[in-house]
Amino acid sequence: MTAEELKALIAQGEGETLEFKRSVAEMDKAVEAIAAFANTRGGTMLIGVRQDGRIDGVEVGQTTRERVANRITANTDPRVYPSVEHVTVEGRVVVVIAVAESENKPHTAFGRAFKRVGAVTAQMERDEYERLLLARRQPPFDRQELPEAVWDDVDEAKVRWYLDRAVHERNLAVDLALPPLTNLKRLHVASEREGRTVLTTSALLLFGKHPQRFIPHSVVRLARFQGTTPLNFIDRLDCAGTLPEMIDEAERFVQRNTRVAAKVTGFERREITEYPYPAIREAIANALAHRDYDRTDVEVRVSIFDDRIEVQSPGRLPAPLTLDTLGEEYALRNKLIAELLFNIRYIERWNTGILRMRRWMREHGLTEPVFQEVGQTFKVTFPGPGDRILDLIPEAGVTDLRTLGLNERQIEALRMMVNERQTFTNRTYCQRFGISVPTATRDLNTLVSVRQAARVGQGRSTHYAAT
Repeated sequence: MTAEELKALIAQGEGETLEFKRSVAEMDKAVEAIAAFANTRGGTMLIGVRQDGRIDGVEVGQTTRERVANRITANTDPRVYPSVEHVTVEGRVVVVIAVAESENKPHTAFGRAFKRVGAVTAQMERDEYERLLLARRQPPFDRQELPEAVWDDVDEAKVRWYLDRAVHERNLAVDLALPPLTNLKRLHVASEREGRTVLTTSALLLFGKHPQRFIPHSVVRLARFQGTTPLNFIDRLDCAGTLPEMIDEAERFVQRNTRVAAKVTGFERREITEYPYPAIREAIANALAHRDYDRTDVEVRVSIFDDRIEVQSPGRLPAPLTLDTLGEEYALRNKLIAELLFNIRYIERWNTGILRMRRWMREHGLTEPVFQEVGQTFKVTFPGPGDRILDLIPEAGVTDLRTLGLNERQIEALRMMVNERQTFTNRTYCQRFGISVPTATRDLNTLVSVRQAARVGQGRSTHYAAT
């Protein structure tokens, strides 16, 4: 590291991956923070720098580097082996200790486990420590085998649907004439051992008859709240089933709990959805694909408010991703699940999915989504239009009413129906436009036939309203 690079690093200030210590007298606290870095995202410790960023430097002898490294390795378990270097800035020496996120975590320092929470080194809770220990001893969640699951727990119709779609969407190299089990083996989600079928968690999540029987926390909880706080809900739903089924059902819930507005200007009818639905769907699909399934205490949640939609999933961003590098770097927590959903175009590559969500929101006339890490969860917030929904006019929602064969009377009537919420009977239509009953009937029936209006009621109570 050069002196200029060090000064730029110090200018960032302390944070989740950077901490300052004034002198080697604080070495024990530095060891705790280094263990926390290894347990979280990795990080850099600077010794010889005050909290406000002023450089004091340290006295460096012949064996300083070795003594610092030995102090760390001797008091961490499993041992952490950092990179230690000395950088001179304006005549003062700073000890730079860098450590990557460990694949062998959790590490303890002086017999205790630590993690980084923002710019703070905090002692790890016991259940989190035990969960990390368990993860170290077994394969990733999406490749874990379920000994209690049997072939009868697989829905062969879902397998066929998946393979057909994968061939159509991505030209996946599968042989549809082969037995379903053979193709699942090729997808690395099933195997045969000692005469029995062995299924993984991914097999059940994509092809299971009842996935939640084996993975009960693999659900999506949705709620439409009244107002802007999560107090009173108007509608709610717990989605269960396979991942594709839950993604589809969650999207339908969002659509029925958000607004579609319309207005007629000139000879055009313009329809506006409150949100770009592909962006919301992408966020829900990503939440299910990339969530931390080792956390069994919480589910993916979708909350709809008057002014926003929030999609929250268990687990912080997988390393090396950070909030600053979203859309630039690519990392997967559940690589097999992500590949399976990518095959059927239910998700895109992680970095492109983020970019697409941002683009869809901009093109819809809305503020870009906000990405946050809240505790041990990842949250995407989609700001809504509020009262200005009619200002959102995506070009895809424009219909040239003249191409439907409508005359100026019908277009004006439709404008009043849509913009002013008026309804017409035959009689009021005749009065408004000064025409005969047969002409009014013909005009209104045409509006119904081109699906711009609907006939409501029967007999003398019949009236016409915009669809």
